[in-house]
Amino acid sequence: MRAPTRVLVSTVLGLGLLPGLVAGLDPGGVLPSAGAEAAPGAVASPVAATATSAVRGLHVAVVSTRADLVSGGDALIEVRSASPRFTVRAGGRDVTRVFRSVGSGRHLGLVDGLPLGRTTITATAAGRSDRVVVVNHPAGGPVLSGPQTRHYRCPEGTRTPRCEAPARYDFLYRSTDPTSTGLQPYDPADPPSDIATTTTDAGVEVPFVVRREQGYLDRDRYTILTLFRPGKAWTAAQPQPQWNHKVLVPHGGGCGVSYTAGDAPLEDFSGTFDGVPTGSDPTYVTALGRGFAVLSTALDNTGHACSVTLNAESVLMAKERLVEHYGTIRYTIGTGCSGGSIAQHTVANAYPGIYQGLVTTCSYPDAFSPGAQFADYHLLRLYFEDPSRWGTGVVWSPTQMAAVEGHLSHVNAVVADEGLFKAALNPTHACPGTLDPVKGDERTRYDALLNPGGVRCSVLDLVVNQLGRRPRSEWGKAEKAVGRGFGGMPFGNRGILYGLSALSSGLITPAQFVDLNEKIGGLDLDENPIADRTTATPSAIRRAYRTGLVNEMTHLRDVAIINFGGPDPGLAHDYSHAFWTEERMLAAQGHTDNRVMWFGPAPLIGLPSWANEAFDRMDAWLSAVEADTRPGSLAARIVRDRPADVTDRCLVADLNPVCSIEELRVLQTDLSTPRQEAGGPVANDVMQCALRPLKRSDVAVGPLSFLLGDAEFARLLQVFPDGVCDWSKPGLGQGPTVTWLRYDAPGGGVVYGGRPLPAAVGGAGLVGPAFREGFSGSR
Repeated sequence: MRAPTRVLVSTVLGLGLLPGLVAGLDPGGVLPSAGAEAAPGAVASPVAATATSAVRGLHVAVVSTRADLVSGGDALIEVRSASPRFTVRAGGRDVTRVFRSVGSGRHLGLVDGLPLGRTTITATAAGRSDRVVVVNHPAGGPVLSGPQTRHYRCPEGTRTPRCEAPARYDFLYRSTDPTSTGLQPYDPADPPSDIATTTTDAGVEVPFVVRREQGYLDRDRYTILTLFRPGKAWTAAQPQPQWNHKVLVPHGGGCGVSYTAGDAPLEDFSGTFDGVPTGSDPTYVTALGRGFAVLSTALDNTGHACSVTLNAESVLMAKERLVEHYGTIRYTIGTGCSGGSIAQHTVANAYPGIYQGLVTTCSYPDAFSPGAQFADYHLLRLYFEDPSRWGTGVVWSPTQMAAVEGHLSHVNAVVADEGLFKAALNPTHACPGTLDPVKGDERTRYDALLNPGGVRCSVLDLVVNQLGRRPRSEWGKAEKAVGRGFGGMPFGNRGILYGLSALSSGLITPAQFVDLNEKIGGLDLDENPIADRTTATPSAIRRAYRTGLVNEMTHLRDVAIINFGGPDPGLAHDYSHAFWTEERMLAAQGHTDNRVMWFGPAPLIGLPSWANEAFDRMDAWLSAVEADTRPGSLAARIVRDRPADVTDRCLVADLNPVCSIEELRVLQTDLSTPRQEAGGPVANDVMQCALRPLKRSDVAVGPLSFLLGDAEFARLLQVFPDGVCDWSKPGLGQGPTVTWLRYDAPGGGVVYGGRPLPAAVGGAGLVGPAFREGFSGSR
């Protein structure tokens, strides 16, 4: 465990699913509910156990992904045979001819033409046989996210309803022009004269020419970039030598909902600070020059799809395609700012093994715990910015508002509310795909009165398979009109004594304190203000923790993390969010030695050049882990193999190059939240607090507390008839993430809250031997 003053950084299975997918969808956009949430630890299906144990001298396995999560009708299969003569059958077909020797008795073959559902792959040699059962899903998905939303528009040129289309290829190149920092179009029939050369980290020198593959998986776009020699062959069994078998996955920012295809992000800080000059190539270009493959998916961009399950599913499917057509992967590094940090943190925690290294900036631990913070901001703004709501004699200054909010300025609440909260939670805002090109919004967009069955542009409805629907007892008029509940509310503000710290320190008066808590109220599911406090759906909160939408960092021991950032002038990206991750990791694993933090002077990002430097140091870190053959768990090796120069840093004007966490807190980089100012935990991971009766002593502190008279206390008792927050207890439904959940029911439909997959069978090509311990089933 690090010392508290450590120095900081300066610088279907049962495929009953498949018939259901092609059957009718319910009016809410998903298949009928299976009606039950799987119990923690339940085994989803016996299919994964049907791979027999290796027969001496003969073994067959799926390499490109888990055997139960194959997609697109093909799978890369490995046969290990002591005999050079063997046969392989996929169901009733002989597919032996597709296999090629890769040495040491190993043979790889891309078996295609797999039907939807189960197929047994059987290898036979010298009177022995071995087999594995693969379960194939559509290329348009889903694989594990459960029934897809009905309201979805596929782009022209794709085949509906799953937007399937052949992959397209073109070429790009790096110019020798020193003022050019990106990639330019390249025509193999008319090559330009200014093609740069690059030497990969394996010492292979090639022209800096890149092939770009673009296509659709999981109903949305993906991109794969690799150094490529035009005119030369490339197969999974024999990749071109410039590829180092490492993968970089860039991410985008924001938290939003889309009902049509988006773009796969590539640039550093995409979606938050587009086009920020880093003084060198963008990280994805640097990675390509080193020999990396770069893989990006639209659905791994939280600004396009704020869903940990869709984020994970899209990358898993795209990595499967990469392994099938390019070759096996040693390790994968993620990069991204804001929403890019959310995707990395939550996917790595809920679906371990997809990433081995995370490079996060403008950092958040997840979308939903900051969502609770921003919901509080939204309610506080409704009160603070409307003086007509203030009681007689009550006046609020901007400084007092900021004190209640836990920030330096009320501007931060405005930015968070307008730029993030409303776009994520307001079901009536214009999200992509809801504008009908002929009939306009009315046919598709949700309206509580005019079109209650329309598309809801709220993240809560995007992740309805994870949260579940609201129970009938909570239905409003719109839900009753359409006969179903909308996505459950995963946070509430019942019991919160807003402004308690400011009252205790004398920054606000008892009159202000009582007036605020009387009038702040809450929100309904359509983001409309209500007089009562927001009431969370208990099952939705429990499922938010269970599915990893609220990230307690319980499964990050097996990944290396570099986080970098800078001061926030009021843009809703406090460096404190990085400390939330630190606190949660410390609680979950007892240390944070697999994570380093860098703090620099540039707002939000520390230093623009750190994007490339962090990628470089992460590559060195994972290479060291890969080379370590000493005994010990993967988690232990990640800690002990962290290079000596990968340390915490701090670069702050007029300070020494090194500063401590305590100094950073003094510098106001570790700011607070409305709930923290009300007595909540510094980890800010309680979506709805447990309650206890309000006592006079709760507000009998501070220099002005004696002014809180009997009448004012009686008013507070009316505000909190069920009690106030007992922050000494865990929050409602609070608990760890269950990893590797899928959301389809074996007989068709959805299992709200997910059901665990068993331990992984296959997928060795997704990650190298040094990191396979981190790629497993549910835990």
